[in-house]
This record gives sequence, structure tokens and C-alpha cells, in this order.
Amino acid sequence: MSDDKSPNELDDFDARLRRAREGQSPTGPENGEFANTPTQGFGLAFRIGTELVAALAVGLLIGYWLDVWLETAPWMMVMFFFLGSAAGIMNVYRAAQGIGLGVGIGPGGKIVSGDGDKPEATGKPDKKDIQGN
Repeated sequence: MSDDKSPNELDDFDARLRRAREGQSPTGPENGEFANTPTQGFGLAFRIGTELVAALAVGLLIGYWLDVWLETAPWMMVMFFFLGSAAGIMNVYRAAQGIGLGVGIGPGGKIVSGDGDKPEATGKPDKKDIQGN
């Protein structure tokens, strides 16, 4: 009942696995196959529209709530409309530039390590903070 395999069996399995992988075409987003599909552009457009509308809605809701609470209608709503618009435009800019794609992704799509605080503070990682180069 021993599951120990001899080195020859493992080498044979490794060789068969390599041959099988070579016969397959690389697929998936990690190999860049889906990088230029139309759905990626549609997803980015949908994200940009959502970012702008969400920021405007939050600004208007906060302004309306403050107007009701402080009885200052319509001044808070007007002020928070402009603040929401500025936040929405900033979010659209970040989405278009690829800033904030995910945790560990720095400018230019480079992978940034979590060591140190320079990438998060300045947005410009040092060479020692970039992995994979």
C-alpha cells in the first residue's frame, strides 16, 4: 500500500505531462488571448459610466440629506453636486489611466510588492519595490 513511486515513473509522468502541455494552445487571459477582444472595451466603458454616475449620485444624496437636516436647500446639494462631479471625473481619469487596477498593481501595470510605503504614498515605486523585472 505504498504510494512511493520510483524516480523513473515520475520522470516518465513528467515527460508525458510536458508533451501534453506542448500540444495544447495557450488559452486564457494570463496568456493575452483575450486582451484585444471587444468585450474588454465594453467593460471599461461600463466601468467608466458607473464610476461617474455613482459619484454624482452619492454627492447629490449627501447634499440632499444635509439640506434637509440643516434646512439650507438647495445650497448643500449644489455644493455636493460639484464635489461629486469632481470625484467622478477623478475616478474616470484613474480608470482610463489604469491607476488602481488592483492591489499590488502599480503604474504601467507593473507588480509592486507590499514592502515599504513608497508605492502607496507616491504612486511611483522604486526599482527595489518592483518584482518580476
